[in-house]
Amino acid sequence: MTKPLPRLALYAVLIVGALIMVFPFVWTVVTSITPGATLTTTPQLIPDDPSLSPYAELFARVPFGRVIANSLLIAVASTLLQLVTSAMAAYVFARMPFPGRGALFVLYLATMMIPFQVLIVPLFAEMKALGLINTYAGAILPTIATAFGVFLLRQAISSVPYDLDQAATLDGAGHFRIFVQIILPLIRPALATLAVFAFLNTWNSFLWPLIILRDPLMQTLPVALTSLQGQYSTQWDVLMAGSVISIIPMFALYVFAQKYIVQGVAGAGLK
Repeated sequence: MTKPLPRLALYAVLIVGALIMVFPFVWTVVTSITPGATLTTTPQLIPDDPSLSPYAELFARVPFGRVIANSLLIAVASTLLQLVTSAMAAYVFARMPFPGRGALFVLYLATMMIPFQVLIVPLFAEMKALGLINTYAGAILPTIATAFGVFLLRQAISSVPYDLDQAATLDGAGHFRIFVQIILPLIRPALATLAVFAFLNTWNSFLWPLIILRDPLMQTLPVALTSLQGQYSTQWDVLMAGSVISIIPMFALYVFAQKYIVQGVAGAGLK
């Protein structure tokens, strides 16, 4: 049984760590409702004259409603497509033996070591050849398949007893029916985990949307936020207002799916 003093010390360390992690988010919110706030002002967790005018100015300077819609469209479409492609590929690697399966899987995982910056030029050339420059399809297409998603779901599918597949086969079920009616319901925690990771990565993506989307009305949130930074001065209250808005969908998604994330990571054998 843990002694009272070490337990109190552990709680104190955890509380301090939590406060250190939460403070930047609190400071962002406070700055967003403090008109005229700068990075050099003395931190005040309770502003003297809070106002939502930075938010009003944000929507007046940037078509932020359209920007939010762009980010949601790209992030949701990319996430759904990643779930489909990763789940199907993971099922093949986990349940359908074929010559060279292991080597092909290792080769596919090796692509995770290639920095995305290296792929920018060939991807742009490919999108240009397909006529997808400055289109939502061009922004979404390179993100619809990920080696990490295949790895995560393959681990989850491998943990499902193979006896269930054999029983379904005896009942006349084919691979498609086994995949849809047996495998997918049993790996929902892993699917939710991948959905959160995929959404966050696409929502926070900056480099590829900056390159592929030329029209200001098609900008995503990270790109639009950079336009709020001036060359010589920056209205930090307006910039922080945009940051708060960009955090809300990610925070809501994580709160909704956090229990599935824990189950999914544990079930996939990740530490």
